[in-house]
Amino acid sequence: MREIDDIERLKRINAALMSRVERAMDQQGNAFSLFQTAINLESRVKLRTEELRSTLRRLERSNIDLAAAKENAERANTSKTRFLAAASHDVLQPLNAALLSVSALAELQSGEEGRRLVRQIERSLETMGELLRTLLDISKLDAGVIQPELIDVALEPMFASLKSDFQPLADKKGIRLRFRATDLAVVSDRTLLRRILQNIVSNALRYTTRGGVLVAARRRGDGLRVDVYDTGSGIPDDERDDIFEEFHRGTASATDLAGGLGLGLSIVRRMVEALGHGLTFSSTVGRGTVFRLTLPLAPRPEAQVAPPEPEAPRAYGLFGAKVLLIENDATVAEATTALLERWRCNVRSAATAAAALDALGDSDWVPDVIIADQHLDHGGLGSEAIGQARRLLLRQVPAVIVTADPSDHLQRSARAAGVEVMLKPVKPAQLRALLAHLLA
Repeated sequence: MREIDDIERLKRINAALMSRVERAMDQQGNAFSLFQTAINLESRVKLRTEELRSTLRRLERSNIDLAAAKENAERANTSKTRFLAAASHDVLQPLNAALLSVSALAELQSGEEGRRLVRQIERSLETMGELLRTLLDISKLDAGVIQPELIDVALEPMFASLKSDFQPLADKKGIRLRFRATDLAVVSDRTLLRRILQNIVSNALRYTTRGGVLVAARRRGDGLRVDVYDTGSGIPDDERDDIFEEFHRGTASATDLAGGLGLGLSIVRRMVEALGHGLTFSSTVGRGTVFRLTLPLAPRPEAQVAPPEPEAPRAYGLFGAKVLLIENDATVAEATTALLERWRCNVRSAATAAAALDALGDSDWVPDVIIADQHLDHGGLGSEAIGQARRLLLRQVPAVIVTADPSDHLQRSARAAGVEVMLKPVKPAQLRALLAHLLA
């Protein structure tokens, strides 16, 4: 130090040392600040992570609750469908017996007044049966039970069948009913598509008193559109949003004695949605309505032969026919037997498949036709009873299943076995026509 006598030099050295100390202190301060910041960030991350975990736990619990609620709703829908199916079957059984008994009663009436009352009762019973079946169909569509079977469907035979069904009603009302023939085919479910067109055409005829109804198919690009025109009363603007609701009915024609249940278009909407088709309409009050059903076009028309129409029933045309009746409901069995005997049939009745086979133990008595209820006691099925009887007799005896079950599965299995299906409540005239056709 003694050698250092340059004051300015000492000042410079001191300043440099102080600057180094200050820089070192600043660096330590920054490091400490960064350390504190890191600690704060870690605390925040932990807090946000815990909040996120809590939110995820709440979301997981909500998902579990939603899944449970969905499962409960699905179970409720399934239970509702099963309940309605069982209730419909239980209600349709006595209703079917009543219709058969009324038909037998009609043939005993000699006076016009008695026949008129019997016809009135018969119409009321048929309306009740139609209502029950429609409510069951709506329930199944809402529950997603009905699964469409999409195939190529030729329209010409379907149009011919619908014309055959509705021509008598059009003739009775004095209006024209025309179907524009087409060789086109669409991709749809044959049964559901027929029900859609049947309900739309029925609705058009109900509200048309003059002019007529036209059903026409037109190609539209890659698709096809079926238009149903009518010259009826039309749909007011304030009812356009309501016509597809349950039990909504317009002002029915005074000449339409049957009226309507207000469920036709409601079930049409559900079926169209189930099939993924399109449906629109336009209407002018006092001039008529047109419904437009848009369908996917099939690559080529399906080769299909229209089913033969049942022969017209003749008085006692079943004379001497041997009928094996398999029915577990005593009331229905009694009513059906009485009706068949009025038609001069030879009837043997059984409540189970085993009893039916016992009734066939007499080799001299071989049935010409079998009529069986599908759902028998103790889980037995009429279709199985028919198969057992055919195997015992070593022949394909013509057979009819009478049931309240409208399922597509039953329809398909019956067709495969060569068995006809009739839904309860059975209309006696249709039963007699079908039996006459099978025996012919």
